[in-house]
Amino acid sequence: MPLKNTLKFCLLIMLLAFSITGCSFFPAVSINGTPVTSGNDTGNALELNKWKPIAAGMDLRYEDWKSPNDDEDIVTIIRLNPQKVQFSVGYDPDNPLTISQWMTKEKANVIINGGYFSQATGNAGIGTGITASGLVITDGQAAGTNYADHGGMFSVNPQGKVDLRYMGQRPFDPNTEQLQYATQSLPMLITPGKKRANFNANEATSRRSIVARDTSGNILFIASPNQAFTLDDVTDHLMQSDLPIDSALNLDGGTSTALYARGTTDQQVSIDQSYGKLPIVIIAKAK
Repeated sequence: MPLKNTLKFCLLIMLLAFSITGCSFFPAVSINGTPVTSGNDTGNALELNKWKPIAAGMDLRYEDWKSPNDDEDIVTIIRLNPQKVQFSVGYDPDNPLTISQWMTKEKANVIINGGYFSQATGNAGIGTGITASGLVITDGQAAGTNYADHGGMFSVNPQGKVDLRYMGQRPFDPNTEQLQYATQSLPMLITPGKKRANFNANEATSRRSIVARDTSGNILFIASPNQAFTLDDVTDHLMQSDLPIDSALNLDGGTSTALYARGTTDQQVSIDQSYGKLPIVIIAKAK
């Protein structure tokens, strides 16, 4: 089929898809990682910079971010109240899952990809196993390598208290501290007290996923699904934001970027740029 006809055909399919969702009660979904609205929002422009409750203790917000190089992306933010939401970390190096499979397995309300991991290969390039790059803890069992004095860590203690720490300020000592769940990543973008972290990063743009905490103690899951921003760009937006963010940690973005939210309303968000399956995720469920 000639290229011109192929493009027309693809456009027609997209229009038909929009028509179908416009006649249904499907919740908000994403196309190629960019959020669009449906359900009760059908026919309306995407509402920016406004919190919308999706479940008890869970709110959704979209922001339109621009970079100094005129790159642009619609960024999705989920705000989670630890008093009404319980957190955990999933880690399965032997059976990694897609973000939607993690949602089904965990029966969660919100899931975002976790910290970095590596895929070991043999001489013939055949995979020989997945390993967490930083420390990861699930159900009190630790794996990976502890970032003793750099990067950051999202964690949950046995009493369910959530923490987001900068390892340079508060290293984790497994001999003196017990954690139930954790995932480490790097770099820390904003250290506690809303201080811009010092980190070395290249100027490449990429898909981004971030876990942050605001001054009220809420946890924020943030995803930029398109290759629009450098780490410096993202940090600039977070520092200037009115959210207000106290600390923020970069997660394993790029091809691992994934965020899924399913509320008790008709609101649903699906961002999945992960080209492979994910062994590490951060999970949020209503208490």
